[in-house]
Amino acid sequence: MSNYKGLEAYVVVSLIAPNGQYEKTLYVMGPDKQWYNSFKEWDKALSKKNENLSAITGASIAAGDRSITTFTIDDAKMNKGYQLRFETSVEDQNYHVKDVQIPLTTEGVSQKVDGEGYIRYVRLIKVK
Repeated sequence: MSNYKGLEAYVVVSLIAPNGQYEKTLYVMGPDKQWYNSFKEWDKALSKKNENLSAITGASIAAGDRSITTFTIDDAKMNKGYQLRFETSVEDQNYHVKDVQIPLTTEGVSQKVDGEGYIRYVRLIKVK
């Protein structure tokens, strides 16, 4: 995370379909459901999908901290136009719909991608 001033950030990692629609929530950093509605775009999609998030949530992340998170992406989604979207929100501050967006391509998942909001960068590592 970048060194911003304020409370811990909530981060939502989603799989975005080639048509730009939310397909699946992969991970949520932030345990309090009461704040999920601050992710306006994701919350709108979540209410339509009625996803169970209980097994994919974890702690929020503070300014300057690092987080290592594991999530599963179906190999069939690679090189088909899908993307990973990292949305961020901090209480009483800005919401970043596309803090980081990474194309699910062979090249895309092997790069370090800088954030545009609270995230300093994301680096994906494929685990076999």
